[in-house]
Amino acid sequence: MDRRSLITHAGIAGVLAAGVAPAVHAQAAIRWRIASSFPKSLDTLFGVCDVFAKKVSDMSGGKFQITTHAAGELMPAFGVLDGVSNGTVEMANTAPYYFFGKDPTYALDCAIPFGLNSRQMTAWMYEGNGLKLTREFYAKVGIVNFPMGNTGAQMGGWYRKEIKSVADLKGLKFRVGGFGGKVAERIGVVPQNIPGGEIYQALEKGTIDAAEWVGPYDDLKLGFNKVAPHYYYPGWWEGGPQLSLYVNQKAYDGLSSEYKAIVESAAAYAHTDMQAKYDGRNAASLKQLVASGTKLHRFPKDVMDAAFKSAMEVYAELSASNANWKKIYDDYSAFRKDANTWFRFSEAAFDDFMQAQRL
Repeated sequence: MDRRSLITHAGIAGVLAAGVAPAVHAQAAIRWRIASSFPKSLDTLFGVCDVFAKKVSDMSGGKFQITTHAAGELMPAFGVLDGVSNGTVEMANTAPYYFFGKDPTYALDCAIPFGLNSRQMTAWMYEGNGLKLTREFYAKVGIVNFPMGNTGAQMGGWYRKEIKSVADLKGLKFRVGGFGGKVAERIGVVPQNIPGGEIYQALEKGTIDAAEWVGPYDDLKLGFNKVAPHYYYPGWWEGGPQLSLYVNQKAYDGLSSEYKAIVESAAAYAHTDMQAKYDGRNAASLKQLVASGTKLHRFPKDVMDAAFKSAMEVYAELSASNANWKKIYDDYSAFRKDANTWFRFSEAAFDDFMQAQRL
């Protein structure tokens, strides 16, 4: 007997006994919302929510629908953590280091200066203890977290004046995201934490002297090259910044096992999709920026050395004063040491040779 005939004639009891009931299609239809910390104009950062929502719908046969909302629609860009925690919205996608003011530990779920690169971050989350440890941390605020997006190593930002030494950073009003500002402050920078949609105006008006965002693709869209000519690299505070999907714990617990699996799978798909977009689009955008007059500079060595020293001091102080930080950072830093040892002989050696060929 074929399956369609079996379902037609046997009744539900017989179908269940035969073990052929289609589990996903038996689930109730639900409708959730996801709030982003980013504007719709940034089709990579906000777009990861659309990619995720479509994949959830496709895998659930259209029964699990998620509407996507840009920063400011349901709540402010930096309000999404509280919004998911208190159940105002079921989901959010954000850069967790935005919430370092609540607890610096949030930054370890995103990026810290001189931290893991994007591949190492994914490895720590899935193969190491990253996901386990961060979930223990988020459980305290009623959130279940999933990796959902990574930009890859970022650029070091746009400056009105050239930075020739660490002395040129003294008093510089610099829009720098999240935890990086805490380290940059120690080398003379005056950090400004401004949402992406507000950076251009602040730079144009001179409210700030410099700003960083992500990299060529997004920076070109935002027009920073029109108001600041000097473009620096690398973004030492964001070697592999990971975005996260936040899900309200109670809402998540109410999902069937099938819907939970769909959320997990869709987030992993969107995670890969975002970095693929950046890796595929940044090169052409960088060429366009340089052709329009952008001046590329590598940060001077004394800037890198001073920033690294500052970062290590901050981490030591936090480990001595913040139990949440110490528990996760101890594991993170041990993983970073081993990962860099391996990458030195593999990725770094290969990349160094290939990039010198200028193919």
